[in-house]
Amino acid sequence: MEGRRKFIKLSVLSTIAGLPLTGFPKSPLVSSTEYTAAQFKPQILSTWNHGMAANDKAWEVLGSGGTILDAVEQGVMVTENDLRNLSVGLQGLPDREGIVTLDASIMKGDGSCGAVAFVRQVKHPISLARKVMEKTPHVMIVGEGARQFALSEGVPMEEEKLSPNAKEAYNRWKEEANYQPIINIENHDTIGMIGLDKDGSMAGSCTTSGLAYKMHGRVGDSPIIGAGLFVDDTVGAATATGLGEEVIRICGAFLIVELMRQGRTPQEACEEAVKRAVAKSKDLDNTQIGFLAMNKEGSFGAHAIRPGFNFAQHHQNGSELVDSGSWFK
Repeated sequence: MEGRRKFIKLSVLSTIAGLPLTGFPKSPLVSSTEYTAAQFKPQILSTWNHGMAANDKAWEVLGSGGTILDAVEQGVMVTENDLRNLSVGLQGLPDREGIVTLDASIMKGDGSCGAVAFVRQVKHPISLARKVMEKTPHVMIVGEGARQFALSEGVPMEEEKLSPNAKEAYNRWKEEANYQPIINIENHDTIGMIGLDKDGSMAGSCTTSGLAYKMHGRVGDSPIIGAGLFVDDTVGAATATGLGEEVIRICGAFLIVELMRQGRTPQEACEEAVKRAVAKSKDLDNTQIGFLAMNKEGSFGAHAIRPGFNFAQHHQNGSELVDSGSWFK
């Protein structure tokens, strides 16, 4: 239960990095109309507190002349490299067989997209997803095929072994869980990033090691275009985090973008997506989902099933970690 408590606990606002967000309340809530009505272009948003460092890198890439696609790729690579993170990258928690498998997707606002799923040994699955988008006629490559494609493209690979922290957690889990993982009891914190440049071009990325102690071969929402990530330059972008099965059932990211297309604000769209996820949930007591969205004007919104979801924001006035509103108070 320790992982679940970690996942749904109330988050504390971080110290603001860089310049202050002028004109904002001291402790903004995403449900505030005044706050979410603000517009920033360019802007980078990403899920969870590990998004702060990822956003800093993405902002640096934009500032040095990189594209918004470069920014969202290189931004989440920071998290993929973070040895302290047990839910993204090769250092993440394994499946119930003790094997780390990774999922990732990347998408441009013109509809171009690429994804990999159930891939092993790849240091940066987000970069492999981009290569699928740019160098193949496909959208998704999985498993051994994805690993072989990575080898053929010279993508950095690593020896297959658990990180010390993951190994310790896995051994502890085996004693307590007896190889019977309960969905969303274990820690599961994807990073999803969406970005908007000064010219209005958008892109997004999503990467994860997936649900801890999952059945071998399980794939969640993160690599599925329209579920964990969707981007459309003419409307906006959305990403999801949490229990992937529940996000897939409602095509969460696509739903949010389509709601924005119909005139909903990003905040309203995220709240409606959470409402539908709650209605469809197979096990609401053990489910957490967080949605994050931004429209083409730079307005943004976020909402979750339970308290505890936060997102990182970076724009020209500075950067901040913000707690979202939630269905359960």
